[in-house]
Amino acid sequence: MTQHSETPHRDAAAAVVVGADGSPGSIAAVRWAARTAADRGRTLHIVHCTGPIAQGTPRSAYDAFIFATMQDLQHAAEKVIATADCDAREAAPEVTVTTELTHANPARALIAASAQANLVVLGAEAWAGSLAHLGSTLLAVASHAHGAVVVVRGPDPNRLTGPVVVGVDGSSVGEPAIGAAFAEASLRGAELVAVHAWSDLSRGEFGGSSYLSLPLADFETAEAALLAERLAGWSEQFPDVTVRREVEVFGARERLAEWSKTAQLVVVGSRGRGGFRGLLLGSTSNWLVQHAECPVMVVHHD
Repeated sequence: MTQHSETPHRDAAAAVVVGADGSPGSIAAVRWAARTAADRGRTLHIVHCTGPIAQGTPRSAYDAFIFATMQDLQHAAEKVIATADCDAREAAPEVTVTTELTHANPARALIAASAQANLVVLGAEAWAGSLAHLGSTLLAVASHAHGAVVVVRGPDPNRLTGPVVVGVDGSSVGEPAIGAAFAEASLRGAELVAVHAWSDLSRGEFGGSSYLSLPLADFETAEAALLAERLAGWSEQFPDVTVRREVEVFGARERLAEWSKTAQLVVVGSRGRGGFRGLLLGSTSNWLVQHAECPVMVVHHD
């Protein structure tokens, strides 16, 4: 019987989609995605994109050279997808795997696939600490995909202990991230830690004055109430999930990064307070996909 839901990402046919390029980060992502798909009874769909490759019969010596080069690229791409298939089956022998080798732009192909995917998974190199290192494809997909994107990173991405941690900014655009975090914690049988920082500042200024001189207890009481309100409905929907609440004055990304040292997963929204769809990741999400020490799930407000 076909399962219907209010979002295609939860449909029974929605696959876990992973981008593969043969790099060490990609191999870790394929293995993580395979285990995740197997645990959830979903198909794993591996996508490798080469970009445009010239086709057709060569008509000159130059054409022959280009054709041979393109054929080498095609064979290399076929090897990448075959190796990724083997890696996935080794990591999760019970998983059903499909593969796709396309000449489309990698970011566009993965963003298109995300519309119907349960998750889109990408790998990041352990040394990635700047936008240049992360690569344009990862940033484009994490910024503009539909549903949830997981960036697999950290020294132990398959950690099975520790909590699921979610950043809560208090805005409506962050609601899907809270829901995804509760669902992940429930699936994993893990505690959920909800971290809320009422200021995005990391320095001692607020509205042109030192926020250290403001009555912080009043702010903390109000922000704790806001956090409780944001979590209440989800706690009713997931009564099996134990929730720990943390209210911070500032430094959300630093606190979430600290939690990533022991967490199974960190979950964040794709934009911060009042973010715009056309922009790249919010500052917290952007920073975490570069620096977290566990997989990071970026959830979009479709």
